Amino acid sequence: MASTSGEDPKPSRGPVSAKPSADDPILRNALRYTISPKEYETLHKFIISRSKVLKKNAPTVAKVEKLLERPGRDDHNAAAVRASLRLFLATGAGLKAWGAISERLLGRDKIHGKKVPLWKGPNFRLSLSISTILLLHRILFRFFTRLRAHLLAPEARPFRQRNKRTTRTLTSTLAPAVGASLAGFMLAVYPSDQLRVTISIYALSRAAEFAYNHAEDEGWIWGKEGSRWERPWWWGSWLLFPLTCGQLMHAFVFDRDCFPEAYGRFISNNSPQYIHPRPENYPTHLSWPSPYQVVDNIAEMARLNYPPFISPILFPDSKTLSEKLTSISPITSAAHPLITSLTCATLHPSDPSCLRTYVTYWIRVFPKLTRFFTAFFVVLSLPRYKSFYRAPITTLNELASRILLYSSFAAGSIGTSWGAICLIQQLLPRHLLATQRFFFGGMVGGLWGFLVRKQARNEFLYSLRASIDSLWKVGRKRGWWTGIRGGDVWLFVCSLMVINVVYERDARAIGSSVIRKGVSSLRGEGFKDCVAEEKKAKEEK
Repeated sequence: MASTSGEDPKPSRGPVSAKPSADDPILRNALRYTISPKEYETLHKFIISRSKVLKKNAPTVAKVEKLLERPGRDDHNAAAVRASLRLFLATGAGLKAWGAISERLLGRDKIHGKKVPLWKGPNFRLSLSISTILLLHRILFRFFTRLRAHLLAPEARPFRQRNKRTTRTLTSTLAPAVGASLAGFMLAVYPSDQLRVTISIYALSRAAEFAYNHAEDEGWIWGKEGSRWERPWWWGSWLLFPLTCGQLMHAFVFDRDCFPEAYGRFISNNSPQYIHPRPENYPTHLSWPSPYQVVDNIAEMARLNYPPFISPILFPDSKTLSEKLTSISPITSAAHPLITSLTCATLHPSDPSCLRTYVTYWIRVFPKLTRFFTAFFVVLSLPRYKSFYRAPITTLNELASRILLYSSFAAGSIGTSWGAICLIQQLLPRHLLATQRFFFGGMVGGLWGFLVRKQARNEFLYSLRASIDSLWKVGRKRGWWTGIRGGDVWLFVCSLMVINVVYERDARAIGSSVIRKGVSSLRGEGFKDCVAEEKKAKEEK
């Protein structure tokens, strides 16, 4: 129909396409911050091109390259965002999978209660925290590196003359490393619980290890090779184990709520000669003390200055136990009449000889631990099966030696710590160091670390981290010190600074290739080991 108003009709528009054009900034930025041209080419080659639907609707490789082509522009920030997004998704998926595995396969109870939103869940916040640390670390490292370069330029000479102190700080070679470490404050995104403390303590232990390695390489602690103050042959990380073992033994007896639970189960399961399970023929209607009740009663004996043992077999009408120790009466009521110490009557009631009990402990526990470490190290050695084909006899000898050393180490540490209770009681009066002697007994047991001083560095560092965590909790419980709000986050930031500074000065001091690659990735230099690449380049020359 003709228009009645006399106005010209509006020009008709062309068909609207739902497919974004090549100049669409939304599509360009979405692709730029999620995938690089090289990665999209790989994705298109192996996945998209094999599906007709995806191939028809997805843009081609040439089109993506055209969209992401930015001549003269730096893509550093986009690469940082891409890496942080992938880390966020990977850690979130990993934590979700681990939660499902721990509930269904490992038998852990599912936490029931009020349903929390996704953004308040611990898995989401942990993923967000780690990915944000990566993003900010890359951006800050880039910023301080470029700021240092600008301040060193000739054009910035007036600024350097006016602000000498600020210039010295910002133009230091360590300024980018220290400035980028401020990204560690994003650990505060995760709720303040045990996992955050564990992360901070782990970072602290690694920072102290790398700082010590660097100081030793520079000759600040020991002299260079051939000098008078060369490091002794017996010096090593194994010296940490007696101290940590002593602290953990004391906490296990007196402050078990501040003691790592897995550590306690391992000790209890491998102390059959000192912590006695319920006999099979014992009447079911009668109570029997649990392993932890036995340990609690030993702690109470120490507080009572180790009362003597009065045998109920010889003196049935006498009161043999105080009211605080009645729970161990099923054990002590049948103890050997020749035993005179209440701790000995509790730990080895059927044998009056402490030495014979210690020898019997080795006979019973050593084969059990040998079987455990055999299965453990065989599984660990499966990825290195090629070495078995090349040298089977040598590989088997090394495996057998490792199993025997670790079995002796574990059995000796646990058994000697228990046996030292009886030994120290024979050497010292009852009132002297009544509670502190457990620390010295643990130290004696920790000396068995000398056997595996060349292989068990990671185990020694793990015990150090467990001891630091336990000691901190014991101190707060007893009022020795009070914590500060967010102290674990500050500790993590300082530890990250130390690691960054050591990496900047000499990456060889960082003994772990994985951590060297991690620091390199944090800086945006790629997941690479600069020490290994330098060594390979020298070998090629």
